[in-house]
Amino acid sequence: MSTSMQIPDSLSPSALTVAVISPDEQRRSAATRALGECQSGPVQEFDSYPDGLDDVPRIFSKQNLDVALIDLDSDPEYALDLVESICIRGLATAMVYSAQTDPDLLLRCMRAGAREFLTMPFEPGAMGEALVRISALRSTALPTKKTEGKLLVFLSAKGGAGVTTLSCNFAVALAQESKQRTLLIDLNLPLGDAAINLGIRSEYSTVNALHNPSRLDGNFLATLLVQHGSGLFVLAAPSEMSPTRVSTEAIDTLLQVARQSFDYVVVDAGARLDLQNTRLFDQSATVYLITQIGIPELRNSNRLISQLSTAGSPKLEVVINRYDPRNAEIDEEHVAKALTRPAQWKIPNNYAAVRRMQNTATAITEEDSPIARAIWEMTRSVCGTAAPAEKKKGFRFFL
Repeated sequence: MSTSMQIPDSLSPSALTVAVISPDEQRRSAATRALGECQSGPVQEFDSYPDGLDDVPRIFSKQNLDVALIDLDSDPEYALDLVESICIRGLATAMVYSAQTDPDLLLRCMRAGAREFLTMPFEPGAMGEALVRISALRSTALPTKKTEGKLLVFLSAKGGAGVTTLSCNFAVALAQESKQRTLLIDLNLPLGDAAINLGIRSEYSTVNALHNPSRLDGNFLATLLVQHGSGLFVLAAPSEMSPTRVSTEAIDTLLQVARQSFDYVVVDAGARLDLQNTRLFDQSATVYLITQIGIPELRNSNRLISQLSTAGSPKLEVVINRYDPRNAEIDEEHVAKALTRPAQWKIPNNYAAVRRMQNTATAITEEDSPIARAIWEMTRSVCGTAAPAEKKKGFRFFL
């Protein structure tokens, strides 16, 4: 399984300018020694925290710093405020160190904007590994695009319709087919399964982005992402239950930053009908409404289609998942009447292929099957590309 974005072997932390900030001489010296063992760049020591947060921009502008390594233990509350002040203003990349291993403190540091949390005494190589990750993040900062990327939202008419399976495989195929920067955001909170389906593990999640909207930009977003082997970037849902009450403004900010940084932004919205007042349903978006042939699903789809067919609504494409015309208890005529429009896409039922993907974390689109071909067709309709020509069968003569 992948745990982070790949770090090029050529990256070196030696060119970074680092400030070590600690009122405690012993802890400050320990951090400076650890830095000296792994990098040759300039190190500036500060024997106290800034007197006030208003002084931070003036102090840092004089030093031209890349990294601020901050001691938490001398005054944890003020140190956290200092981290947040540095990060919000974009003055440097913040790292923290502490003799404590409290998970709550780690979470607070992350929310304040710290990119690395080091525990004292420093383990051999820990400082160097952290600086290499910092170097990687600085070199892979997401560029701001001149035009916003396409927003493609997968929404379920009812829970259990297969939104995550379709959105994950669609996003993988889209990244491969388009050869452009593609991001999958798992908004199926509180416990989305996109990361599990793709076989990736992430230290950060969608919740981290939504809880820090005031400092969310392309650089911050880049630190929260994991890259799949297909080239797809993923902003995963949290792996554990966590508070998910977020504002409409936070979701809108996340989508805006994502679309400025990526050519395609795919969102697994699950059955989150409460998100209809966000930019997910902007008229520039495309919503794939995932449904099945069943009375509850068709009833909900009818209501949603009616609501999403008004002026200013997104482009809507209806997708019937797990489609099997041989076993349909509701005939095509009644399905069309319930949906009030023909379904653009019918994804064949293939339980074995879906179960294989979930057990092996291998995308359905990696094999040739009816369900894979249907997903590739959806993807090519977005990219505007044609299906590869089939090889013609013919006779061969052997001498």
